[in-house]
Amino acid sequence: MSFLEKLSAASRAKDSLLCIGLDPDPALMPKVDIFSFNRAIVDATADLVCAYKPNLAFYEAMGIDGMRALAQTIEYIPKEIPVIGDAKRGDIGNTAQAYARALFDVWGFDAVTVNPYLGLDALEPFLERGDKGVFVLCRTSNPGSADFQSASLIKDADKKRGAPKPLYQWVALEVKERNVKGNAGLVVGATYPLEIKDIRQLCPDMPLLIPGVGAQGGDLASAVRFGLDRRGEGAIIAVSRQILYASKGKDFASAARREAIKLRDLINQYRRGAGSSPE
Repeated sequence: MSFLEKLSAASRAKDSLLCIGLDPDPALMPKVDIFSFNRAIVDATADLVCAYKPNLAFYEAMGIDGMRALAQTIEYIPKEIPVIGDAKRGDIGNTAQAYARALFDVWGFDAVTVNPYLGLDALEPFLERGDKGVFVLCRTSNPGSADFQSASLIKDADKKRGAPKPLYQWVALEVKERNVKGNAGLVVGATYPLEIKDIRQLCPDMPLLIPGVGAQGGDLASAVRFGLDRRGEGAIIAVSRQILYASKGKDFASAARREAIKLRDLINQYRRGAGSSPE
């Protein structure tokens, strides 16, 4: 089963577009070890999500113990739920190939996030794995993303066709063109709803991974409304801190479940009404 097939099956079975980011931060967590924390969150929410998304930085920051907890977490997540490795990798030639092997074959992620800054050849080792999902950073949720991603430019080969486009649109169009195996997606922050709308229009069938809801203040209603594809799917709404740290007490798992239910249901409310929403 390919990543997109697995994602679609999980999303439909759970009636959910919610993805929980498993990003353990000892400063915010209750006093419990990383794997025990993740295990409790998974046990409390596995029937509510279409995917989980561990961000590798949080595990790398804790050294060998953190990486061991990541391995245990990936192994523990039910096999029918896809796991997205939020690694944001991107490098040249054989280094990119090594990253792809590490993330897909060693860690066993169903999908990963990648950085297109080095160019399209840096994405190829990931995209050539047709059974795996590849989410390319396009318009990220952080405030500084505009420094580069909104810069307008005209590519040399396109000068005769007129108006410049912002860099994030070029990224979307280039990834769309090279999505020959149908396994590419784009990362678009909920903090930029109009850009989500732009990207969905440019790439009507490509899955969008949409972080930035919750602690970052993204607009959930607009993220759902503009992120859905023509089938009412195709948007993966990624939420981390709002769910993980709904409580710092012993009830952290049950509090996370309550928050996940609330978000899953709210997403579905916006999802059902998206077709009748005014432009």
